[in-house]
Amino acid sequence: MANIITCVRILCGAALFFSPTFSGWFYLVYFIGGISDVLDGALARLLRQESERGAQLDTAADAVFWAAVLIKLVRAVYLPPWLIGWIVGIALVKGFNLAAGFVRNKRFVTEHTLLNKICGILLFVIPPFVGFSVGRLPWQPLALLILLTCAAASGAAIQESVYILTGKEVR
Repeated sequence: MANIITCVRILCGAALFFSPTFSGWFYLVYFIGGISDVLDGALARLLRQESERGAQLDTAADAVFWAAVLIKLVRAVYLPPWLIGWIVGIALVKGFNLAAGFVRNKRFVTEHTLLNKICGILLFVIPPFVGFSVGRLPWQPLALLILLTCAAASGAAIQESVYILTGKEVR
């Protein structure tokens, strides 16, 4: 059951590519994908259905969903080149982590650290905040949210690198 919910997130990521950014359809698919991210792991633990396959599926679903969200946002909102560089840098470190985790552990799984969870919450808040704030609020709150999210994502990516390279696992 949890893996089915995880697969819903993959479908939501794919559907986001065909949704006009910040439309009602975009937000519906976005919220379903976000809810599935919270529910799948909790349901797997509750039903004692945690598995290696489910963890790998969760990692793939996160990658598809968040890649779709980031691509849609970067194309819809002006970001200065230095910020795009920062985001690309974070993505490169996360890609390195996936590769290093696979080489070291023979599996693609991300670490579910507290920083990764904080980053996920911040990332989840950005699209609704952008959609609401454009033309209604000054740009500073959005800029602060994006900077906090990038800082959290940088810290999470570095922490994940350390955990993967030292062999420490987070539970």
